[in-house]
Amino acid sequence: MAATWEVVAERMPEERQILIIEDNPGDVRLMREALRDLQPPVAIHVAADGTEAMAFLEQQGRLPGQRCPHLIFLDFNLPKSDSRALLRRIKEHEQWKFIPVAVLTTSDAERDVREAYELHANCYLRKPVDLDGFFNTIRLATRFWLDVAYAPADIEAQTEGRAHLL
Repeated sequence: MAATWEVVAERMPEERQILIIEDNPGDVRLMREALRDLQPPVAIHVAADGTEAMAFLEQQGRLPGQRCPHLIFLDFNLPKSDSRALLRRIKEHEQWKFIPVAVLTTSDAERDVREAYELHANCYLRKPVDLDGFFNTIRLATRFWLDVAYAPADIEAQTEGRAHLL
């Protein structure tokens, strides 16, 4: 009986996209710094409020070479827009609902944690007050969602990249 060999084409990592929805320029700067040395590198997009975030998400896929982000960091207390309504919209949208959304906030109130998960946030991260803790939180969350966890798009790409030899 002939042996069946399966050759799996290793997927070359495309540039991974992260959308940061954050109104505080200082926090954005710190997040950029925390993500600067990731390998493979990530492309970082920033929206200061819900309106900018929706405009960014709606343009993805319409322009050549642009696609939905692989991860979204969402400040849960945006002053100009309703972060909760934005999270609900993302998670109800057919194209965006599988994008991991990491809620990032200073609040540790149980009602906020519960509400984030009821709205289908993928994780709730409290912003540490110390610099090392902040960097560590952002890096660990990013590595988990981009390098460890699988999303439906990852499974589809892996399946499409397989070749079978008999």
